[in-house]
Amino acid sequence: MKIVITEFITLDGVSQGPGSPTEDTSDGFTRGGWLVPYLDEVFVRSTSDWLDLADGLLLGRRTYEAFARDWPQITDPDDPYTKRMNVLPKYVVTNTLTEGSWHPTTVLRGDPIQAVGELKAQPGRELQIHGSARLGNALLAAGLVDTLRLAVAPTVIGSGRRLLDHPGGSVGLRLVHHDVTVNGLLLLEYDTVGAAQVGEYEGVTAFV
Repeated sequence: MKIVITEFITLDGVSQGPGSPTEDTSDGFTRGGWLVPYLDEVFVRSTSDWLDLADGLLLGRRTYEAFARDWPQITDPDDPYTKRMNVLPKYVVTNTLTEGSWHPTTVLRGDPIQAVGELKAQPGRELQIHGSARLGNALLAAGLVDTLRLAVAPTVIGSGRRLLDHPGGSVGLRLVHHDVTVNGLLLLEYDTVGAAQVGEYEGVTAFV
């Protein structure tokens, strides 16, 4: 299966608390809800199409517990995400939980890189990471991530956990799809292509 990071981020790379000021206040974060003013039909359609590709959700413990608390409480029959979020297999990477309450859940204990690597080797389409920035960073640094899908909000908030903030080596990306919504969200899809390329500028004539 492919490992896909699906994240909502600000222009300065913050992924914490996109949906509500109270969604994630860990580490004293008070600037949540920054995505909501920019939601529109194109965003909903595109992210719903992304979710259609998932054979499972791959989550860290903190995101898993927040999702397990919130998603089962959404009862709107017209919500485009709820049924799939609740019925898809969930894989939570943790050594502090022994079982999950949001069914169906599989707890992946032990070394997270090894556990996810074994899961990735199984047949299927996509295991999607939603939220779980620390897990996404660790898997990106380990070379296990195949694709990043980002919804970038036109806002700079200056604090909060950032998505692409890992201590590993560089990562090269190839843009394979892009779109922009009426409200200014950038919808970007990248495939990973190994280490990031570098070069030395030798003047304009070298590129024409």
